Amino acid sequence: MGNPDDNKHPQRAQTDESLRGERDKADAHVEGVQGEVDAQADEVLELARQRADELLRAAREDADRSPQTAVAEAAAEDERAQADAALVQERSAADGALGRERVERRRYLADFLASEREATDQDLGGERAQADTLVAARDEFLATVSHDLRTLLGGLSLSASLVLAHAPDGDPGNDLRRHAARSQRLVARMNRLVNDLLDVASIEAGKLALFPELVVPSRLVHDTLDAFEPVAAAKRIMLVADESPTGPAWLDDGRVLQVLGNLVGNAIKFTPAEGRVTLRVGTDRREVHFSVSDTGVGISAEDLPGTFERFRQVSKDPRGLGLGLHISKSIVEAHGGRMWAESEVGVGSTFFFALPIGVDGLMNS
Repeated sequence: MGNPDDNKHPQRAQTDESLRGERDKADAHVEGVQGEVDAQADEVLELARQRADELLRAAREDADRSPQTAVAEAAAEDERAQADAALVQERSAADGALGRERVERRRYLADFLASEREATDQDLGGERAQADTLVAARDEFLATVSHDLRTLLGGLSLSASLVLAHAPDGDPGNDLRRHAARSQRLVARMNRLVNDLLDVASIEAGKLALFPELVVPSRLVHDTLDAFEPVAAAKRIMLVADESPTGPAWLDDGRVLQVLGNLVGNAIKFTPAEGRVTLRVGTDRREVHFSVSDTGVGISAEDLPGTFERFRQVSKDPRGLGLGLHISKSIVEAHGGRMWAESEVGVGSTFFFALPIGVDGLMNS
């Protein structure tokens, strides 16, 4: 079942490992049941033989109490010896036949299981080959469509920029600038959706690319807060940086900024006016730790376990696809890190992630 390409498909590797585990359990169960059946059969056979021996001894004792001549006693003793030898030989032959039957039965069962498992593996291999073909076609389609969409969106963004730059003064110009700015925001949102879909496709194919370099984590915190300061100010939300001294770490700064942007953007979205969003960073000897806390609506205990699932939205907001947290967790895990969340309804949420400082985590992931 093992395949060198499975390291590109972690879900397949997990499936294969689970299948191997279930097969080992099934083998152990079958072996245990077979052993119990054989032990019970041996016990029944032994009890039957003991009963037969007891009856034979009783019959011989009755015969011994009867008056006999010396010649008759000698003849009876010889007859008993022959009967005992025949009984031992018969039982030995029966034991041999029983042993051969058990060996044959076990061999047949092993061959049957091997045949069934080979057929299962062939079916699974065929289904995976078909899935790979479909995934390749999907990836090619996504690449083509995303390229065309980006070209069109780039043209729209450029047109909106030209309108903003050349709109006349006065009310007509103000209306033009307002609509052009709105068009730019919509184009930026569409670009994010396209990028999210491409990221999910890369994650599923095991092709999420990382380009690590030595990065000072605190710089990522300030870059993120600077980018979101206008959005937070518009909602009267305070952005706070809480940082401990940190040395450089091997990270893909673009991808980590993507994670922080997702978390801070969500925090601002779900935090009411006059609230607070805090971005913390610190390190220990092995990891750099980030967290984003808010004073927002919070997530219920029932919804929290599924927060990082694909297409999972913690609100009814239709503006996204519910991919941001799933992509963020995948980026963190691609670094060899871990991500989790804590939340209380009406109090707020905190999303944590930890990344290895050195290159070992990246190599192991």
